[in-house]
Amino acid sequence: MEFKIRHTWDGVPVMHEPVCVHLHPQTGGVMLEVTAPLFNDPPAPAGASGEPFSGLWDYEVVEAFFLNDKTEQYLEVELCPHGQHLVLLLAGRRNVWKQELPLSFQVSKGETQWEGKAYLPWSYFPPSVTRFNSFAIHGSGSRRIYEALYPVPQQELQPGQMPDFHRLEYFQPLQFSVILGDQWKQPESTLWPKPTP
Repeated sequence: MEFKIRHTWDGVPVMHEPVCVHLHPQTGGVMLEVTAPLFNDPPAPAGASGEPFSGLWDYEVVEAFFLNDKTEQYLEVELCPHGQHLVLLLAGRRNVWKQELPLSFQVSKGETQWEGKAYLPWSYFPPSVTRFNSFAIHGSGSRRIYEALYPVPQQELQPGQMPDFHRLEYFQPLQFSVILGDQWKQPESTLWPKPTP
């Protein structure tokens, strides 16, 4: 599955090569691959490359959200071109209940582009993922840019509205069975509580 982030959070076309997000099946999970322009703004976080970094959303980052829209349980994965990452598990909008999970994440940078590969085990995904969105952020201060794969429709924007990546109602359907086959069932997670019947 390939997705290209072509708009800002409020539906304005981006003025650069779009961020590309790929999802590939792997044994025991999913490989999340990112190819993105390198803005190098803001500068790299102070945390070590390859380690979780709290507050990574304040830096240059690409994010992927995997949602069960019935329970509002979701996985948020943040990847930084400087090698830091952040994995959050949320139960309800903005309700983080587990964070800074370990992540196998490799990154390579050129002068104008970066690529990242993160392995997401099935245990990180909430049961029955149904929807998805992806975001990219870069820039400092008044030049901060927020981009979204599925932006807020322009006819629904309110005066003074600010970017909010937890507007779950704008996420769009995602079916892993498209790449894993119709008979595929999402494995049970050892992290998430089992859904009640």
